[in-house]
Amino acid sequence: MPQTLHYLRETASQTAGPYVHIGLAPGAAGFHIYDQELGHDIAGPNARGQRIRVEGLVIDGTGSAVKDVLLEVWQANADGYYAHPEGGKEVEDGFRGWGRVITDFETGEWGFDTVKPGAVMGRHGRPMAPHLNLWIVARGINLGLNTRMYFEDEAQANADDPVINLIEWERRRATLIARRDGERDGVPRYRFDIRLQGEDETVFFDI
Repeated sequence: MPQTLHYLRETASQTAGPYVHIGLAPGAAGFHIYDQELGHDIAGPNARGQRIRVEGLVIDGTGSAVKDVLLEVWQANADGYYAHPEGGKEVEDGFRGWGRVITDFETGEWGFDTVKPGAVMGRHGRPMAPHLNLWIVARGINLGLNTRMYFEDEAQANADDPVINLIEWERRRATLIARRDGERDGVPRYRFDIRLQGEDETVFFDI
């Protein structure tokens, strides 16, 4: 006789906030608990490689900037290794490869300083182009959105990237490419606007 299974009911999901900033970025919410907000120093002082600045907006379906977004970033170091026991190799002292930023409440602009990552070895020994992994939450987003940011000055590596090539529609692959936007104080700056809806919606990954 088959055993009767008693499944637990799935917990209902809710949108992020209104306490997401209090819990994850208290300084932005007016609670000055830490000397330095968690996640503001991604690379640390000893990281090798090219220092860069990444900036952008998160844009909704009406074309307006979303101004209460929290973004997290994960990345490899300049040699293509993650700060993780299974990252493949030790990384520089102080390199976390993880960061958390929020958008400006007035303009919606977000940005962070880091180092440009190297190519990462992927499945079956296929290298992946230098990229950043981004996780995005905001009010109105039930589940965090996962996407990647690649660099426009890595055209050949992008063309060979196994993840980019999973995207069937070639036109949409461009939504993952950050454009080089000059320099600030000698540091290259990249622009990456994330579109939540619409014709040029950014590609998001189900992971």
